[in-house]
Amino acid sequence: MQRRKPSEPSTLDELKSLAESAGYTVVGKVEQVRAPDPRYQVGYGKIKEIAELVKATGAQKIIFDNLLRPVQAYNIAKETGVEAIDRFQLILEIFARRASTTEAKLQIQLARLKYELTRAKEKVRLAKMGEQPGFMGLGAYEADVYYEAVKRQIQTIMEKLRKIRRKRLLHRERRAELGFPSISLAGYTNAGKSSLFMALTEEEVPIDNALFTTLSTTTRLVKFSRKKFLLTDTVGFIDRLPITLIEAFRSTLEETIYSDLILLVVDVSEPLATVEKKLKVCLETIDRIGASGIPIITALNKIDLISGDELQQKMDMLKDMAPKPVPISALYGLNLDQLKEEITRTLQSFARASFRLPMTDEAMSFISWLFNRADVQKIEYAGNEAYVVFEAVSWFVEKVVSCVKELGGKIESFQN
Repeated sequence: MQRRKPSEPSTLDELKSLAESAGYTVVGKVEQVRAPDPRYQVGYGKIKEIAELVKATGAQKIIFDNLLRPVQAYNIAKETGVEAIDRFQLILEIFARRASTTEAKLQIQLARLKYELTRAKEKVRLAKMGEQPGFMGLGAYEADVYYEAVKRQIQTIMEKLRKIRRKRLLHRERRAELGFPSISLAGYTNAGKSSLFMALTEEEVPIDNALFTTLSTTTRLVKFSRKKFLLTDTVGFIDRLPITLIEAFRSTLEETIYSDLILLVVDVSEPLATVEKKLKVCLETIDRIGASGIPIITALNKIDLISGDELQQKMDMLKDMAPKPVPISALYGLNLDQLKEEITRTLQSFARASFRLPMTDEAMSFISWLFNRADVQKIEYAGNEAYVVFEAVSWFVEKVVSCVKELGGKIESFQN
């Protein structure tokens, strides 16, 4: 169900996809163009129509694309006999189904409880007037008691998340010690991020046509164009992603903030207006999480689903909107070499150095450490000395140069 203004586009198709991703079978769609009604969100006549549709189809829930205030959800349930939820609650249900890690599950609980906290007192008050679907059991509480109980649950979860985030910070700090640039895969949900991640890493990851397949980050070391990179798959973006969810998933989204490059995946096979809208949402979300200063390459994915003429037309229309666009098909591996070359060109912060180091136990440990953190291209042993050639990001090479000097070694070359 969507209530919209005449100037607003219909988003019922996306709502249907979201509902199906949450496991629902959609039995009917209703739309109304009008100003919001304070009692029902839609007009009373439309509510009567929905009640008849519920009765005819045996529907068990009504899903609104609009945000519902507790009194609206209560009134709708009273008129139709079934629970009414809004888009935010639906996205939470999807996240709950998709969550596989402890952190993701806690983040979802936190978002749900913060949503509940703003409505707790009004929901209890309404339940005391007569319990309706979605308000069951709340009549036994006093409003302040229920509100405080929700607050305590929030504090407990936030403390658990703080501990997990400290571990995540340690992992990020360890990765920051590596001499490899980091790339974050970002994009609208279901654009093909996980497919591209699998194509670039040659590793199996969960892939699904449903929305929000990826809720947790996965990082792998990849090598192409003779360079090594850290590639991270992140949670997908979506239009009107509530600020509560952005806050709840901030530690996951921060993987994007701390990267050297954002690989923005866009499904270019969709209608141009949809592509433009989703690209705009992604760029706005990147800005909202504080990552707007990071270089972006746009991977225009799923070109296997459209003709060459259509692709060219869309690329012409998107050239001023999409940063560094590269048309690809992650599924069939089309133009991935071109994408890798663009990544390498964008991340030209590599420096190359060579050094000679007298062989000691400390030197052997240092060389072993370097192998795990940089692209060691050559190593030769002659007498009691090792000759090493390696590449890494500039600041890391400078760190290695300093270490070599401390160990009594000699820098043969340093090309920035």
